[in-house]
Amino acid sequence: MANVPFDIEQLKNISRRHFLWESAAGLGAAALGTFLAGCDARNAAPKNLATATDPMLPKPSHFPGKAKRVIYLHMAGAPSQLELFDFKPELQKLHNQLCPPSLLEGKRFAFIRGTPKMLGPQADFKQRGQSGAFISEHLPHFAKMADEVSFLKGVYTDQFNHAPAQLFVHTGSPRLGRPSIGSWVTYGLGSENNNLPGFVVLTSGGKTPDAGKSVWGSGFLPSVYQGVQCRSEGDPVLFLSDPEGVDRALKKKTIDAINEVNRQHFQEYNDPETLTRIAQYEMAFRMQVSVPEVMNINSEPEYIHQLYGTTPGKASFANNCLLARKLVEQDVRFVQLFDWGWDSHGTDENLAIDIGFRNKCREIDRAMTALLLDLKQRGLLEETLVVWGGEFGRTPMQENRENKNNPFLGRDHHVEAFTMWMAGGGIKQGMTWGETDEIGYYPINGKVSVHDVQATILNQLGMDHEKLTYHFQGRPFRLTDVAGKVISEIIA
Repeated sequence: MANVPFDIEQLKNISRRHFLWESAAGLGAAALGTFLAGCDARNAAPKNLATATDPMLPKPSHFPGKAKRVIYLHMAGAPSQLELFDFKPELQKLHNQLCPPSLLEGKRFAFIRGTPKMLGPQADFKQRGQSGAFISEHLPHFAKMADEVSFLKGVYTDQFNHAPAQLFVHTGSPRLGRPSIGSWVTYGLGSENNNLPGFVVLTSGGKTPDAGKSVWGSGFLPSVYQGVQCRSEGDPVLFLSDPEGVDRALKKKTIDAINEVNRQHFQEYNDPETLTRIAQYEMAFRMQVSVPEVMNINSEPEYIHQLYGTTPGKASFANNCLLARKLVEQDVRFVQLFDWGWDSHGTDENLAIDIGFRNKCREIDRAMTALLLDLKQRGLLEETLVVWGGEFGRTPMQENRENKNNPFLGRDHHVEAFTMWMAGGGIKQGMTWGETDEIGYYPINGKVSVHDVQATILNQLGMDHEKLTYHFQGRPFRLTDVAGKVISEIIA
C-alpha cells in the first residue's frame, strides 16, 4: 500500500469538532447529517466574518406589533382557577357529593383513583370593576385591576403531568429539545439593549419548575438565544464578578484574544456557533457593568417598595416583579418569572387548597398588581405584554388520597380547562373570553389551546407564528408546531 503524505502539524490542530465537521462532507455525511442538521444551509452563518452580524441585533417584525416586550408570569404547579377566577356556585351545591362516573370514564388523572367527592369553591367571589369579572377574595389587590386585563377562561392542554405540561406551555412541545418562547422571540426580533441579555429569567418559591431549565432553553436554536437566569439576591449572575487579581482592562484583553481565535475559527470552518461564542463573550463583558446596576433595587424610592412589598436582598416574587419592570424599562425583550409552589394536592398544610393556596396567593397578589400599576404609570404597559398562568388547571372534584384521615383539601391536575390572563401590549381591557360549564369541567365556548396562546403572544409582537420558523433535521420547525390560531377576540 502506497504511503500517504500528511502534515503532522496540521493533524495536531484538528479538534473533535473539526473532525466531525469535515467528516460530514465524506462517507459519514448521511449519518452525521441528522446530528448536524441544525446547521442547515437556510440557517447557516455568513460565508465571511465581514458580513456576519451580532445575532442579537434588532430585527424587523413581520408586521407592526403593538407590543415591544413581554413579561410572562408562570405559576409553576398550576394554580386552581376554581379558587381564583372561575366562579361556580353550582359546584358549591355539589360539595361532598360523589363525583358522577361520566366525569371520570375515559379520563386520565395524575392521582385520582376510584370515585372521589366533588369539592366546592374554597373562596368567596365578587364581581369587580365595570367589567364585572369574578375575582376571589384571595386576590384583593388584583381585584382592582379587573378592568385592565383580558381573561381566557377556556384554555386547555393535553398534558396532565407538570414537567411535560410546562414544556408544552413554554416550548410548544411536551418533549425536551425545543426552543422556549423567549428564545423564539429573541431569535425573531433580537434585542434593543446591547448591554443586557434579550431574554432574562427570574425564579422564586425556592425551586425551579419541574421541567427544569429546559423551559427557558434555546433547544436547536443557537445558544445565544437561551434565557439568562438572574438572581434577586447575591450576584445577579454567577461568576459575574472578576476573580481576585483580574481587573477590567485585563479581562478586556483576555476576551479580545479569545475572540480573535474564534474569528479565525469562523473564517476557516464557518461554524455558526462560533458567532454565538463571540457574541456571548462580548455580552458577558458588557453585562459586568450593566447587570449589577439594573438588578439593584436598593435605589428604588420607598413608595415603590411599599407598592410591591419588596425586601432588598431577599429572593422573592415581589422582588422579581420589580426587577421585571426595571428590565423592560431597559428594553429587555422577554422577561420570564417562574414562581414555584402551586401544586395544591392537599397532602399537607402547604399544599392544601384551603390553607397553603391562600398563602401563595398572598405572596403574588400585591406584587403582580403593583407591576401592572407601575408599568401603566410609566407609560410602559401599552408596549409591554404581561401574561399570567400555569401549565394546566384543577379538577372540580377532590383528590382522594389513600389516607382517609387526611384533613387537608386538594384538587388534582385538570387538562380540560384553566384560566390565564393578559394585559397591556394591545390586549383589550376588561374582557373575558371563554366560559366553562356549571362546575368548571369543560369549556362551553371560547375554547383555546396552548398553541393559540403562543400564537397570540407572537402576534402582539408583530410576528406571524406560521412564518417564524427554523430549519432543523430537514424541515422547518415553529413554536406552534402545526397548530395555533391567534385569539383575535381579545386584541384591541
